[in-house]
Amino acid sequence: MQTQPRHEQQLSRQVAKTTTAVTVGGSLMVLSGLTLAATVIGLAIATPLLVIFSPVLVPAVITVGLILGGFLASGGFGATASFVFYWMYRYVTGKHPIGATKIDYTRDKIAHAAHDVKEKAEQLGHQAQQQIKG
Repeated sequence: MQTQPRHEQQLSRQVAKTTTAVTVGGSLMVLSGLTLAATVIGLAIATPLLVIFSPVLVPAVITVGLILGGFLASGGFGATASFVFYWMYRYVTGKHPIGATKIDYTRDKIAHAAHDVKEKAEQLGHQAQQQIKG
């Protein structure tokens, strides 16, 4: 007896889910069709105007694009520079910002390699002097 009401409950949930999905899907399909139709109509109306004004619009769009690109690049470079200055300030004051340990490790490694090269050059210089003298 309990399986019958439970089965009806599951069936009614499936019907509700299906009805909701069909309603939402259908509504979205109608909106998609209306959007497509409005786009086509708008393009058909705007095409003659675009053809007439294209000698003015194309250079204007290029100019506006370059100006916006310049402002975006300038803003990005400015933000990056301010972050770098902030990071350097924290590094110099000893607050160890993110990546400071890698910088210190790399600096020590380069200094050690330079010291090794200096010693090797001195050694080769002494050998060359001995060969010249001897």
